Amino acid sequence: MSIVTRWSLANRGLVALLTLVVAGVAAYLTPTLQQQFLPSLTLPTVSVAAAYPGASPDIVADKVTDPIEDALGSVDDATEITSTSSDGTAGIRVSFDYGGDIDAERADVDRALATVTLPDGVDPKTSVGSTDDLPVMQLAATTTKDADALARKLDDTVAPRLRSIDGVADATVTGDRGKVVTIKPDTDALADKGLTLQSISDAVKRAGTATPAGSITAHGKTLTVQAGDSYTAVKDLEDLYLTPAADPAAAGRQRATKEPRPVRLGDVAKVSLDDKQATSLSRTNGRDSLGVSITADPDGNAVSISRDVRDRLDDLTDTLGSGAKLTVISDRAPDITGAIDDVSTEGLLGLAMAVLVILVFLASIRSTLVTAVSIPLSVLIALIALWAQDYTLDIITLGALTIAIGRVVDDSIVVLENIRRHLSEGENRRTAVPAAVREVAGAVTASTITTVAVFLPIGFVGGIIGEVFGPFSVTVTVALLASLLVALTVVPVGAYWFMKPPKATREPDRRPPRPGLLQRGYVPILRFVTRHRLSTVAVGLLILIGTAAAVPQLKTSFLDDSGASTVNMTQTLPAGTSLEAADAKAKRVERLLRGIDAIDTYQVNVGGGGSGTRAQLRGQTSTSTDIRYALRLADGSDADAVTSELRSTLDDQSGLGAISVADGGAMGGDTLEVDVSADDADVLARASHQVADAMSDTPGVVEVSSNLSQTASRVDISVDRSAAADHGLTETDVAAAATLAVRGTTLAQLTFDDTTADVVLESGGATPTSLEDLRDIEVAKGVRLDDVADVARVDGPVSVDHVDGDRTAVVTGTNTADSLGATTKALTARLGDLDLPAGAAYAIGGASRQQSESFGDLGLAMAVAIVLVFLVMAITFRSVVQPLILLVSIPFAATGAIGLLLATDTPLGLAAGIGLLMLVGIVVTNAIVLIDLINQYRAKGMPLREAVIEGGRHRLRPILMTALATIFALTPMAVGLTGGGTFISTPLAIVVIGGLVSSTVLTLVLVPALYTMVERRREARAS
Repeated sequence: MSIVTRWSLANRGLVALLTLVVAGVAAYLTPTLQQQFLPSLTLPTVSVAAAYPGASPDIVADKVTDPIEDALGSVDDATEITSTSSDGTAGIRVSFDYGGDIDAERADVDRALATVTLPDGVDPKTSVGSTDDLPVMQLAATTTKDADALARKLDDTVAPRLRSIDGVADATVTGDRGKVVTIKPDTDALADKGLTLQSISDAVKRAGTATPAGSITAHGKTLTVQAGDSYTAVKDLEDLYLTPAADPAAAGRQRATKEPRPVRLGDVAKVSLDDKQATSLSRTNGRDSLGVSITADPDGNAVSISRDVRDRLDDLTDTLGSGAKLTVISDRAPDITGAIDDVSTEGLLGLAMAVLVILVFLASIRSTLVTAVSIPLSVLIALIALWAQDYTLDIITLGALTIAIGRVVDDSIVVLENIRRHLSEGENRRTAVPAAVREVAGAVTASTITTVAVFLPIGFVGGIIGEVFGPFSVTVTVALLASLLVALTVVPVGAYWFMKPPKATREPDRRPPRPGLLQRGYVPILRFVTRHRLSTVAVGLLILIGTAAAVPQLKTSFLDDSGASTVNMTQTLPAGTSLEAADAKAKRVERLLRGIDAIDTYQVNVGGGGSGTRAQLRGQTSTSTDIRYALRLADGSDADAVTSELRSTLDDQSGLGAISVADGGAMGGDTLEVDVSADDADVLARASHQVADAMSDTPGVVEVSSNLSQTASRVDISVDRSAAADHGLTETDVAAAATLAVRGTTLAQLTFDDTTADVVLESGGATPTSLEDLRDIEVAKGVRLDDVADVARVDGPVSVDHVDGDRTAVVTGTNTADSLGATTKALTARLGDLDLPAGAAYAIGGASRQQSESFGDLGLAMAVAIVLVFLVMAITFRSVVQPLILLVSIPFAATGAIGLLLATDTPLGLAAGIGLLMLVGIVVTNAIVLIDLINQYRAKGMPLREAVIEGGRHRLRPILMTALATIFALTPMAVGLTGGGTFISTPLAIVVIGGLVSSTVLTLVLVPALYTMVERRREARAS
């Protein structure tokens, strides 16, 4: 590597020019980086949705879900297939391993679906879940006037203008009930004209369709021919003519009677354009509202989109007319900009503190500036890499840059300190600079590569670790490699230009420089530990034993809530609750919300009004008995405090159903799940009830629910095939008559004003409202439904769930305790004590399983990282024994990390685990620099113990400088000075600081003792 230094010193002007070019390119590209809260995340799941209107969950499972599951079983690489069959809907989720090509996997699922035979009209659709698909903003539109006019203006004016904003993929209007064209026949008039309901159905279906009729050639031109027109207005249907069937009795006779005359549909039926029956309601701050959901392109910038939307909000409101108002319900931009600004501030404070540490040690502004130049240069190069890799600027990548700030200066400190030492010994700059760099080039290169090596396993470890922390590892890797390049090129040039030898060393009869205060205090310690080696090692072993004993005291978590400025609530009511009853309960909750000052704006969706963030990503939708609330908090509010207040307030209420509350930035780190499986439905119900009771009894678990805890009442029509046949009817005829009487039959679609409305034929009689009414409907002339079928009320499941084809129930709860690991352990113990019915089994899922899998992946990554670090050091030192000595620093890093986690009451989660992984590479760097210099002294003939003492004396300052620079650089993050991104950055910084403190102390004390012990024995054997 000294070749690079010699080239740089020979081309100093070019190095300076290249430095300015890098700074300029980074300054130009950085503003173009997308800003997000977290990196884009695509779940390795393909969701399949299939609608089967009117079918019960059992029928949906039998006719739709089961055939689809059978076909999907042939999909390669699928790890799990789960499904939920509910009223009229089948939802199937096919899971794959992280790291695969989700588009290719979706294509495999589509090919499998193409082989399935399903009931008529059932058309399964596939989708994949990505954070890019979530809305960047959601608006609510309210008005004091006509709601239909408001919906038209939103569709015609507001949505198109929002779509024109740069980076916006789509703007969709939600909550509009839509229109339906209803045909209500006059049964008496139909009979008088010799017509039936089938006559209307056949006529509507056969007309209103534009049919291509071929082409003709005339005058040298080819013209296409089209016959017929589509329905475009209600009048088109009213003017449709029906032809009565001819009287069979008149067949064969002379024209004694006239031919049946066509009858205009409008003369025998009322055709009207009506609002669809409401299936959901939406309100914002207590007023009926419509929603506008804005999604971004994959390359769209959420922050700039938010800014542009807010700039146009007043103008958009004006286009809606008087009495209308647009309100921002959710906006990801404030959370993004707030977190980025906070983490950036912490990074800049860390930079200032790191530079201050260097200045204190070097006591020279020139030397400090030469050293500190590595920090901005390394960060700028890393920003260029982010742009090249199309990564976003988020709390993960910014956290990586902040972590790197303390580490990127290490190489420069070692290089500059060695240059300074050579200059202090009287060498001139031309010889001192290259000689000093050559002396430490191997050590700094090895130390940087070992730190970089620990991030390689992340690229090969699956799961959420690789997805979320992949950009983190790339950012840190590029910054560290850039710091090595800067230390070997820019720093030597800067030292050559700006550093001068101390005046005391310019005389040829100089004396060796007097040891400093730190050296005078450290050398006696070195002499002691190298003389009392066994005692020193014994103390180290005791410290390790104490560390191991402290591990069970650690709290553990998965991913903490991100502290977003929104809170989400879900209110689940008993199955079958009417929309009116659900609305009344929602209004009770709204009154409570209005009494909480921290809530700035709220929106409520009653009756299947959408799904939460995690559910959207997984392809899940809410049920008709769900009421969902989106709460936007006032500035400066604490989401955790609001969540706690809401739970306390709602717990005091009765008759509101089950209500769950979650931070809008929740990452699913507190969700507990237990999957219960059994072939028999009764066994499954009993087992799931036992599991739910066990979870409810677990301390710290709230909001326990089971998807088998409810049953729904339905009306079952069982056709007597023999009786139906006596009347000339089939089972299909009876079902069609019942459908026509209850909800009508959709015949066609009418398109007008860019709107499509279904054309629905009703029976002509009153809509049944009771079992008696249903039994009395006429399925054929003179034949009641009760004559050919048994009509009864039955109870059935709200949904039917499968996991890999097995009937399954899911029991869920929310952990509110400090330690997810402790809660999981307690829950596991209670589940183990259960005496489940024969044939039932359970498996723990949710955050508990994710935590277990992620910790396992991290453990594997650490093992691989240690092997890689060992290989790098073995190559560097050309020895197997000496790298083993250096690896001693790693377990002692856990001493400080665990101690500081306990002292700060911080749980060991995924972010802290990444910090432990980083320590594997960081803590050995100081030991590498120390051992490398000791080996150089021994190679020059210095005795072992003297070489250890001299090496330790000369490496004390750079070791302390690099450790303290990193520690002080991370201190703002560790204390959460600004509060931004603390769920990732704070535990990570705490672990690194604690590990550095303990490993640095033990590197300076234990490593010299071990080195002396091992090398003395080798010398004894050699002699």
